[in-house]
Amino acid sequence: MGLGPIFCSGRYRIRTDMKAPEHVTELLEPVIEGLGYECVGLEFQPGRREACLRVFIDAPAGITVDDCARVSHQVSGVLDVEDPIAGDYHLEVSSPGLDRPVFKPSDYTRFAGEAVRLRLRERIDGRRKITGRLEGLTDEGVAVESADGRFVVPLEAIDNAHIELEP
Repeated sequence: MGLGPIFCSGRYRIRTDMKAPEHVTELLEPVIEGLGYECVGLEFQPGRREACLRVFIDAPAGITVDDCARVSHQVSGVLDVEDPIAGDYHLEVSSPGLDRPVFKPSDYTRFAGEAVRLRLRERIDGRRKITGRLEGLTDEGVAVESADGRFVVPLEAIDNAHIELEP
């Protein structure tokens, strides 16, 4: 794995009706996996001037600029044909980096034992952020052992999560 994210980008002009990000993930994930990469996840951030679609990819040997360019080329073709996002946006293809974002419920099991940082949509027990050791995914939610005790956070309450490097 490299020391940080690697980016390849392109600009696209697209329709005015926005489809759900889940549709974009369903559209792009098979293309990325067909190229031999893991689709870690996608982020769509609308902006005042221009939105950004970030595609995070990974592979056992890590990700290079050439890998990002290869995926960017293929993903661009699918986005041009399917046109799933409205308005102008910027495409970024990247490795997940060392501060790896968590997108899929299965990742909470996969990375059990690692340090994790959760940002919550609303306060739970007076907190909007929880950091600690990821215990995994339970029927009730994501279990984290922090310095302040054990928390179990429902998946729908998590705004975003990152696996953190340990010092």
